[in-house]
Amino acid sequence: MSSNSFAYNEQSGGGEATELGQEATSTISPSGAFGLFSSDLKKNEDLKQMLESNKDSAKLDAMKRIVGMIAKGKNASELFPAVVKNVASKNIEIKKLVYVYLVRYAEEQQDLALLSISTFQRALKDPNQLIRASALRVLSSIRVPIIVPIMMLAIKEAAADLSPYVRKNAAHAIQKLYSLDPEQKEMLIEIIEKLLKDKSILVAGSVVMAFEEVCPDRIDLIHKNYRKLCNLLVDVEEWGQVVIIHMLTRYARTQFVSPWKEDDGLEDNEKNFYESDDEEKEKTDRRKKPYTMDPDHRLLIRNTKPLLQSRNAAVVMAVAQLYWHISPKSEAGIISKSLVRLLRSNREVQYIVLQNIATMSIQRKGMFEPYLKSFYVRSTDPTMIKTLKLEILTNLANEANISTLLREFQTYVKSQDKQFAAATIQTIGRCATNISEVTDTCLSGLVCLLSNRDEIVVAESVVVIKKLLQMQPAQHGEIIKHMAKLLDSITVPVARASILWLIGENCERVPKIAPDVLRKMAKNFTGEDDLVKLQILNLGAKLYLTNSKQTKLLTQYILNLGKYDQNYDIRDRTRFIRQLIVPNEKSGALSKYAKKIFLAQKPAPLLESPFKDRDHFQLGTLSHTLNTKATGYLELSNWPEVAPDPSVRNVEVIELAKEWTPAGKAKKENPAKKFYSESEEEEDSSDSSSDSESESGSASGEQDEEGDSSEDSSRDSSSEQERESASQSDIENERAAKRNSKTRGKGDSEDRKKKNEKSKTSDSSNAESSSIEESSSDSESESESESESESREVTKEKEQKTKQDRNPLTKDVSLLDLDDFNPVSAPVALPTPALSPSLIADLEGLNLSTSSSVISVSTPVFVPMKTHVLLHRMSGKGLAAHYFFSRQPCIFGDKMVSVQITLNNTTDQKIENIHIREKKLPVGMQMHVFNPIESLEPEGSITVSVGIDFCDSTQTASFQLCTKDDCFSVNIQPPVGELLLPVAMSEKDFKKEQGMLTGMNETSTTIIAAPQNFTPSVILQKVINVANVGVVPSGQDNIHRFAAKTVHSGSLMLVTVELKEGSTARLIINTEKTVIGSVLLRELKPVLSQG
Repeated sequence: MSSNSFAYNEQSGGGEATELGQEATSTISPSGAFGLFSSDLKKNEDLKQMLESNKDSAKLDAMKRIVGMIAKGKNASELFPAVVKNVASKNIEIKKLVYVYLVRYAEEQQDLALLSISTFQRALKDPNQLIRASALRVLSSIRVPIIVPIMMLAIKEAAADLSPYVRKNAAHAIQKLYSLDPEQKEMLIEIIEKLLKDKSILVAGSVVMAFEEVCPDRIDLIHKNYRKLCNLLVDVEEWGQVVIIHMLTRYARTQFVSPWKEDDGLEDNEKNFYESDDEEKEKTDRRKKPYTMDPDHRLLIRNTKPLLQSRNAAVVMAVAQLYWHISPKSEAGIISKSLVRLLRSNREVQYIVLQNIATMSIQRKGMFEPYLKSFYVRSTDPTMIKTLKLEILTNLANEANISTLLREFQTYVKSQDKQFAAATIQTIGRCATNISEVTDTCLSGLVCLLSNRDEIVVAESVVVIKKLLQMQPAQHGEIIKHMAKLLDSITVPVARASILWLIGENCERVPKIAPDVLRKMAKNFTGEDDLVKLQILNLGAKLYLTNSKQTKLLTQYILNLGKYDQNYDIRDRTRFIRQLIVPNEKSGALSKYAKKIFLAQKPAPLLESPFKDRDHFQLGTLSHTLNTKATGYLELSNWPEVAPDPSVRNVEVIELAKEWTPAGKAKKENPAKKFYSESEEEEDSSDSSSDSESESGSASGEQDEEGDSSEDSSRDSSSEQERESASQSDIENERAAKRNSKTRGKGDSEDRKKKNEKSKTSDSSNAESSSIEESSSDSESESESESESESREVTKEKEQKTKQDRNPLTKDVSLLDLDDFNPVSAPVALPTPALSPSLIADLEGLNLSTSSSVISVSTPVFVPMKTHVLLHRMSGKGLAAHYFFSRQPCIFGDKMVSVQITLNNTTDQKIENIHIREKKLPVGMQMHVFNPIESLEPEGSITVSVGIDFCDSTQTASFQLCTKDDCFSVNIQPPVGELLLPVAMSEKDFKKEQGMLTGMNETSTTIIAAPQNFTPSVILQKVINVANVGVVPSGQDNIHRFAAKTVHSGSLMLVTVELKEGSTARLIINTEKTVIGSVLLRELKPVLSQG
């Protein structure tokens, strides 16, 4: 069933809507309002009749109309009784639409919904995953405390469902149940703990959201799942990524030490006076102790980096805040480019992003300085965006760019947006304060603005000049005189008050002007604003104390006016000043200090960014945007002084091993043997021949691979089960080599994880994993001769002994040994016995499809010889390189794609030491390079093999192709069809597998082409030219089937071309790897359509 079956068909919906409109029009009578009401009534009656019809087509038509009404925002609640009757319909399409309706109205019509609760409970057992999920959604939407136990039971069952979509909805229901009944918290935490172990990318985001809502303080639940969440992060849907990143940011702040310590330790180099030499030496040693980042800390930073390229602004913002809060300061710079990219989004996104940039730019200016021009204001920007950009420009201003910025600000001041112009003047004032070299320039510019026609500009300039003059008042007597003249024309209260304050502070420097200003103000005292009246009182008091001869009577007059003012603040201030400055017998001791009180030196104002105090909120949160703690905000904790025990994150691998191993005893004994004696183990493994031992060996081998590949987000079970169902003799033959190659990977797993960042042992571990996968692919082959098996065993033992020396070059040695086999194509497996029931475990609710044992890799049907340019001879200074995909199983590892590279020397000189270095591969991708070529003769050519594990993605593998003298950056990007291996299977097996890969695992499209393009030979040629797939025999002439599996994970890829009547066909692709499936669909469609 297609996953988009829920979606309402827009075309048909439009038709229905038109039909409804026509109905309404035809029934409206000219009599007016009565006709309108009767039409609505008749329309709904019509729908009710259709819902009660015996025909499914009428019911489906009615449900489409109703869902269309809901989509348009119309109220369809009165149809609830008629709709809810159809919840038990046997027609799957009707049932889906009924559930869409019920999810919308169940909360409003709770009583009626309760009547159908038994139907919802039955639907929880429905074979269709979409129906099960919808039933759970409806059940959790009924907000009645009495059904809490039923909801709890339903959530528990859904959490163990085989479908990840149902488990995802179970996680959503947890939050609804918790808000309805918080007392269920403990039971819900148990379900969350179980769902956190889920490997499905569909479930991850939803369960972390439930974790954040229900028990955000239970960090211990995350320990075991931390690495899995980090590795799944890239594949999780976008909103899930946002939630997970925010949660992991909080987690990192509690579990790792600060990566900023190395920066802090360099500041305090001075020795305290009383500090002894020993103490000083101890302190120095402590400071010199190098900081080493925890590998898990590095894993989080590395795995979130690709998400900076996300199309979703919220994801980019989440990654940016993660880098800001937990990465070393030297690495945080990479987020600046991505944040600047978001400024091309809509204004709401810009507003949030600019707020966060404003906070960041205060502390680390260097991050955004290269993008200064991106913050220039555009005429189309709304005011809120303009003011934020001004804020950032102010933060980024320095001696080098201030002249450019001031020219930009001059333009902004002329803006028609007066609020923005006023903000620009404030910005100029802040720049003048922060950069002393331009203070005078800014001041003279602001004085010029005082003659501006716009009153708001003049008023703002006065306020800013007042603040600047406070910093150096002695030098600017002329400016004060100029501003005093403006009092007659300026009407804005703040500006008038600022001028009066300035004159009062500098009354001794302008002794002739100050009394005259006071006289003018006294005339209009009663008509002034309260703010101006207060400053008039202050000016009168200051002049009374400094120039009482001229102003004594004038001040008393103003004090008398103030005594009877309507505003109590002014009356209080008048009383206070009179008692302080006018001497009388009641005057207290303060009168003596009146002059010092009024004319004290005032500190210059500190012009700070309004975003300075926001950095204690987590970036990207609502609390940061509002600058106040919002409900539900979870604070970031301070870095711990000492990192908690990192081994708590290792538990997951060990626990899964114990849980998933069928033969527990054998599993417990093997690690001990591996740890203490490798030679003994070799002897034991070569001597052992019993069935039970080989079973336990295969089980432990399987488990080790499970543990090692825990970073794979969704692993198909077919490859595991093919391995398990291989013949016993092959398993015995390979057992010693497999266990030996695993010894270090398991016994020293903790050490390797801790030292991964420092020792860079990824190459050796890659070699181990490739040898493991070789052995597992070998076990699938049953047609190999015994002599080949023996030679392989000897080879593996040699390889193991060499690896004990921890030599990184051992990988090349082992691969040279493997060249003896020269495999041309993968052998075809014969039918083998089915799996034993003991091996089919629940695996913690993972959605695993048990593949048939007769499905096996086959030889490629067709190998296109199309080559791609890797390095052009002009770019390579005479060295040319081309590559093509050989479609053969790779000898370097069965997860790798084999790539043949042809190197040509087009010069007349010998090219020496051709090799590959500096591989820049995405996370998880691996590459096995060719051995260095000593020399390539003039006009010579050589073909070499390279193995690349693309991790089932079309990401580019970038590396440098080097000669003795030069290095050239090159890259290989695989077509999606080359990430597959052809599979041989019967039509029956194909249909069985296809039946298990329906719903969200199925994508399809319709193809239109001429009939001559739909002949079997043409279809076959076109499909195998695009993709490396095998042909499945078909009993029907109009259906063509192809099968393959992905190289990395072994997930099945089933392609069906179903010819319809006329010149159309339907292309269907079924696979768990939905991304690859959709890309392959897009590539096949135009190829099959064209002539």
